[in-house]
Amino acid sequence: MSNHLDKNESGYVTNVFADKQNQMLKVCKHLEESGFLPKELVKNEVTWFYSNLNIDDYYFALESVETITNHIMALYGAKILAYTNNENVLDVDLRKEHEDSAVYIHSSEPGVSKVGSTKHEKSIDEKFLDSSTPSNAYRVESYRSSANGGGLTSQLRSYFVTKCEFQNASPTNTQKADIKQVADKNFLKKATNFTLGLYEKVMRKTLDRTGPVIEMYGVKGTREHRLVIGYRQGSTKGFFSAISDLYHYYDLYTTRKYVEQFANGVTIVALYLNPLPESKAVPIEHSIHQVMKEASLLYCLPSTPLQEYFQASKLSVQEMVYAYVVWIFAQHFLNRLGKEYITLNNILDSSNPVHEEVLTKMKKRLRQDTFTRDYILDILKRYPDLIKVLYANFANIHYVNPREESLQPTISYQRVANIGVLSNDEIVKKIKQETANDHEKLVFESLLTFNKHVLKTNFYQTTKVAISFRMDPSFLPKIEYPSPLYGMFLVVGSEFRGFHLRFRDVARGGIRIIRSRNREAYSINLRNLFDENYNLANTQQRKNKDIPEGGSKGTILLDVEQQDKQFVAFEKYIDSILDLLIRTQGEDKLVDLVGKPEILFCGPDENTAEYMDWASQHARKRGASFWKAFTTGKSQSLGGIPHDLYGMTTRSVHQYVLGIYRTFGLKESDCTKLQTGGPDGDLGSNEIKISSDKTIGIVDGSGVLYDPKGIDRTELTRLAESRKMINHFDVKKLSSEGFRVLVDETKVKLPNGQIIERGIDFRNTFHTNPLAQATIFVPCGGRPESIGLENVQRLLPKEGSAPLFKYIVEGANLFITQEARLRLEKAGIVIFKDASANKGGVTSSSLEVLAALAFNDDEFAKNMSVKDGVVPKFYESYVKEVQQIIERNASDEFDALWREHQKTHVPISILSDELSNAIVHLQDQLQASNLWENDVIRNAVLNRAFPKLLLQTLGLETLLQRVPESYVRAIFGAFLASQFIYKYGAHPDNFAFFEFMRENF
Repeated sequence: MSNHLDKNESGYVTNVFADKQNQMLKVCKHLEESGFLPKELVKNEVTWFYSNLNIDDYYFALESVETITNHIMALYGAKILAYTNNENVLDVDLRKEHEDSAVYIHSSEPGVSKVGSTKHEKSIDEKFLDSSTPSNAYRVESYRSSANGGGLTSQLRSYFVTKCEFQNASPTNTQKADIKQVADKNFLKKATNFTLGLYEKVMRKTLDRTGPVIEMYGVKGTREHRLVIGYRQGSTKGFFSAISDLYHYYDLYTTRKYVEQFANGVTIVALYLNPLPESKAVPIEHSIHQVMKEASLLYCLPSTPLQEYFQASKLSVQEMVYAYVVWIFAQHFLNRLGKEYITLNNILDSSNPVHEEVLTKMKKRLRQDTFTRDYILDILKRYPDLIKVLYANFANIHYVNPREESLQPTISYQRVANIGVLSNDEIVKKIKQETANDHEKLVFESLLTFNKHVLKTNFYQTTKVAISFRMDPSFLPKIEYPSPLYGMFLVVGSEFRGFHLRFRDVARGGIRIIRSRNREAYSINLRNLFDENYNLANTQQRKNKDIPEGGSKGTILLDVEQQDKQFVAFEKYIDSILDLLIRTQGEDKLVDLVGKPEILFCGPDENTAEYMDWASQHARKRGASFWKAFTTGKSQSLGGIPHDLYGMTTRSVHQYVLGIYRTFGLKESDCTKLQTGGPDGDLGSNEIKISSDKTIGIVDGSGVLYDPKGIDRTELTRLAESRKMINHFDVKKLSSEGFRVLVDETKVKLPNGQIIERGIDFRNTFHTNPLAQATIFVPCGGRPESIGLENVQRLLPKEGSAPLFKYIVEGANLFITQEARLRLEKAGIVIFKDASANKGGVTSSSLEVLAALAFNDDEFAKNMSVKDGVVPKFYESYVKEVQQIIERNASDEFDALWREHQKTHVPISILSDELSNAIVHLQDQLQASNLWENDVIRNAVLNRAFPKLLLQTLGLETLLQRVPESYVRAIFGAFLASQFIYKYGAHPDNFAFFEFMRENF
């Protein structure tokens, strides 16, 4: 964001069509031959079209004689129509679209957004700009001209779209920063040296960041200001048309506009802005800064359901975007349950499955039926003035006047001052006075709740790519969220919305991208998004009992129309959260109500495993001191230990499977198994590779594979090695009773004669189908709550028959609800839940970070970086030790759970939580105890808690010097707590810890 002056030069060479006169003669001849115009009028009409309309020469150079003839006839017809209607204004609307170019010319009143005038820009966005890539890009030139008489009272706006032909379509990394290498050939012919230099500077800045670059240049001797905006191709949609609405809002208009594309993936938009004559709006010298600030908001959210209120000047851009964000907030946090539900919850017995089922159904019904998305939006639209009041309340806290030193209040500041900032009590009173009923009142009170709990936001930062908020989660009702969150982020982008939740300051967990197959699936995912995120983070908190970090989780829900934008959404999510974690020189100030630095530790999860390298390197590029530890699951060249390559998560899950075989005297090769999560996934592929059972069914994203004789292990392993779904399985290797049903198939006949109407329905419910009956069920993938109270009865034993599965090891997070687990255990089915079984990945990630903290940069590169396929000896040995630690922890917990279950007969699903909570609680106590101050005990514990290989390589003294003390304290507490509870249970007697310390330390 800059403010420079340049000499008053056009920036581009003026378009001149040398053959214009000759073309006019051809057009005259063509018109005479057509016979539609009287011959005596032909010359006048052609001359008027070529001379009086001041259409740019680029049009005549691009278009054929036939197209120009058709446009002249169309205008002649419009004149006749205007005459018969006694209208003295001629409305021009010409368009011609070719495969590789387009021309649009229409009447245009300066500084006004009209439906007719914006449709062409929207069409240019949708057909050419939004989808531009280096291999298929389009540039735009747009000019405003004043007509000289001829019945036209308004001006003409013309747009010329042409396909780019790059100087170098495949530039090297070095060439990508050279504008003469990556620009379009036509642009290079037309642009002046000044423009080339200016654009190259913007282009290089754009390559160095994720968000937009916005530069402003005032022109000496005039009031014209030029905005030059650079951004990555494909990172926003509808921006060209949205930006017109923005400057029109401030009574500005453009004489010329350009959109230039480059072979390095950069787009540059240039706007030549002028104030409307006799306008009473804020002077351009002042308003231009607001246009720059709000352009970044439009880049993030170029289109919202509240756009019409901005176009009609009922809301400013800032107010519109604020309203959109709080609409999203209300969707997730307004559908709460009310006093009646809380009363009923207190009356009923939550340990009674029938009571629990009633409460669960009531909760879902209340959330679905009370406040829909459309209903909330409709209420917001009724009260734009209330939105202004609540926006002023928000801005009063979080807006910093950047020109405070010059005593020049910005328009953002003036806007807040003009509305007047009310106190919270005054706002509550105003909401009550102006709304018509309780529902409307609740909606607007939720906006105030939002305002009260935002601790930090990048809303006013110019370089953002999405809008992020660090929230104080204390507004969450305890009845629904009994475990209090430590921190919460809400992120809103044009392709997605997302959360990041954590239960401790230092916490670890994966980031997952949630995709939706159709609108119905999206509605379900949207409704469940926050609760799913909370439950995943809570599960992670219990899973992380063996490691120093608490539990966290991030979710990114792709909008229904943006299912192909996974990486774009992930980039924006990470970058906008980093906006709130780090501060660098030259960026806009943020109001920070958190009051201390924060660090997040992120890992791979569904649909994000391949993005961890980028996130780590991006954090490094942005100057984050914590970049090495920011993500885990990175590639080996960056010191990562890939979970899938080494089967880290599976090693924990499979220990529970082996524990069941060992405890019940079963032979693995004789046991039948159903598995959800196929050979394409991390957990699914490694479970196939590590096991030797008789797998009868595999359910994955592509469908169902089934064979009661046992699926061919060799063919299954082939798919697991190549990470391919079961739609690649060679069906010739199935027995006569086996089958494969894919999600897109319909009316499939099974070997038993049953007809499957829809493959997707069959896939979604196969884990409850009688055909799935097996000794053991290991969910390695699938959506949360796939088994709940509504379908759990299908797994239970019928009179005189066996249950669907005798044993279940829940590898997939939240696959089964707690109520359903308890129902299964009551029926005699042995089940080990996710928080116990699925903890190998987090242990691996924690030990990966520990190595990053322990080694200096040179040592880390030598010992932990795999270069050119050469694996350092330390790395190879360290991975093996990590695997052993994972297997030992899983085996210890299995034995502890089974021992406690045999002794107390308490369901394992409850014991698992009790054990986890006891470890987490004891960890906190031990870290704060005077045991840490005892050098002998501390060193004895740490000599067992640190991995042996790190101790042998660096020694305890060096580790204590390099690893932050808070982290070492957490290691100390986590090791002691987990080892003690695994041995003595969740409810040990008063002398147990003394005995444990005497025996071991």
